[in-house]
Amino acid sequence: MTEPLLKIRGLTLEGLSDETWTQIVNGVDLDLHRGEVLGLIGESGAGKSTIGLAAMGFTRDGVRISGGSVEFDGIDLVNARMGVKRDLLGKRIAYVAQSAAASFNPAHKLIDQHTEAPVEHGVMNEKESQEDAMRLYERLRLPNPEEIGFRYPHQVSGGQLQRAMTAMAMSCRPDLIIFDEPTTALDVTTQIEVLAAIRDIVEQFGTAAIYITHDLAVVAQMADRIKVLFRGDEVEEAATRTMLDSPQEDYTRSLWAVRSFERPEKPAPAAGAVPVISVDAIDAFYGDVQVLRGVSFDIHEGRTVAVVGESGSGKSTAARCITGLLPPRSGVIRLDGEELPLDYRKRSKEQLRQIQMIYQMADTALNPRKTIGEIIGRPVEFYRGLKGAKRRDRVAQLLHEIELPPGEYIDRLPSELSGGQKQRIGIARALAAEPKFIICDEVTSALDQLVAEGILRLLARLQDERKLSYMFITHDLATVRAISDEVVVMKDGEVVEQGPKREMFSPPHHPYTDLLLSSVPEMDPDWLTNLLEERGRDNIGDAAVNKMA
Repeated sequence: MTEPLLKIRGLTLEGLSDETWTQIVNGVDLDLHRGEVLGLIGESGAGKSTIGLAAMGFTRDGVRISGGSVEFDGIDLVNARMGVKRDLLGKRIAYVAQSAAASFNPAHKLIDQHTEAPVEHGVMNEKESQEDAMRLYERLRLPNPEEIGFRYPHQVSGGQLQRAMTAMAMSCRPDLIIFDEPTTALDVTTQIEVLAAIRDIVEQFGTAAIYITHDLAVVAQMADRIKVLFRGDEVEEAATRTMLDSPQEDYTRSLWAVRSFERPEKPAPAAGAVPVISVDAIDAFYGDVQVLRGVSFDIHEGRTVAVVGESGSGKSTAARCITGLLPPRSGVIRLDGEELPLDYRKRSKEQLRQIQMIYQMADTALNPRKTIGEIIGRPVEFYRGLKGAKRRDRVAQLLHEIELPPGEYIDRLPSELSGGQKQRIGIARALAAEPKFIICDEVTSALDQLVAEGILRLLARLQDERKLSYMFITHDLATVRAISDEVVVMKDGEVVEQGPKREMFSPPHHPYTDLLLSSVPEMDPDWLTNLLEERGRDNIGDAAVNKMA
């Protein structure tokens, strides 16, 4: 057996909280060989992303490596000078972050950020790097691959931005890539293409990869081996097929268990009932480009309407129109039957209070300079008029409702929280206004199955207690089954099908809905390969991959 490309021994990390260092990763070992993919799984807070960063010799603010060793190709990354790490990062080691929106510089075009590493490291000149970027964009199914790189990050969807970041990580053909939830922001149809592209390129170039995820079906398609983590401890490790067939530990078996929560569909609204939100024939544009075409749907009191569709289909744009952040060019939006001003700046404080939003990218939605108490406390004070001790008590109550102990979290900064914990803070902030309608934009996409189920149960309970109405934007069809009453399917800015959940999941389907349903990954390592073969797309893009060599 050859020496591992990456060798970690006894890795111990500590996090700073209340001026005290606390151990958060407890003596983890890891070996990774060239061309091998290791899956790191575990619930939110298990230490997956922290270990992924440590594998590059880095830590987040407030975290330090307190013990153990990290060797990459014989180089001691724990004690290496920063200059050595800079020479490696981007060229031989690359990182695909969970939140692409927080990773790109908003002031520079995608193509300029893509070419920076290969030009800086002398791998290619700028022209060669731009041409290579376009091939990678094409391989990752980005639309208009010869043009999309010349857009700014805010001009593409979250899923498109995540694929652009994956392409950027591959720009120097690194020896090691850390994938930290790279398909979190992707719909199921796009996810298939991106997973196939990652797998093909890893195999083509003998790249080693650590694949961090909470999605067990995805890791089953990608990893040669799986390591399970729980609160900084290694639970067990085995080859993927062995781990899926016969996990040894109770905790691992609990992850493998099929989630049980599926809320019964509520009875249809009474005839003549006035919807809480009514969207009527709205058209919306980004500049001169039309992105919504005659979109219409209603959401009634105490009901959940799930809006599904691929990246760029218009789901989040419809939400921005409802909130008034993107005024439609035409059409009408009503709240409780009353026509709303299309621009949020013309809406009353009470109208603003009644419509709240939980954002997909928790990293960019929370002010990094404010404590959790300040973040949640602002809408408490603004909408409810509570100050001082009363405001803090209300914030503590909201933290308790989202299952985060107030004493531990109220004075923390967002950087001290895991991705799942940040998303919970977003939920609490929306609840703080005490609205009647909440837009949930991919609110469980960053959460492991156990935590996601808890969040769905929480949202369901809050809906019953407060008669809340939800617009649930998601690409996770399991979540749609779990929580929705009605489903709206969007493609290319239009509604292609809508109806009660029971009808939408029963054939016959619209062809696009059928494509979505057949694209949900399964806990079978052969699922992706078999699906590509069935669709006549096995080894898709080999010519494009060969051009990259």
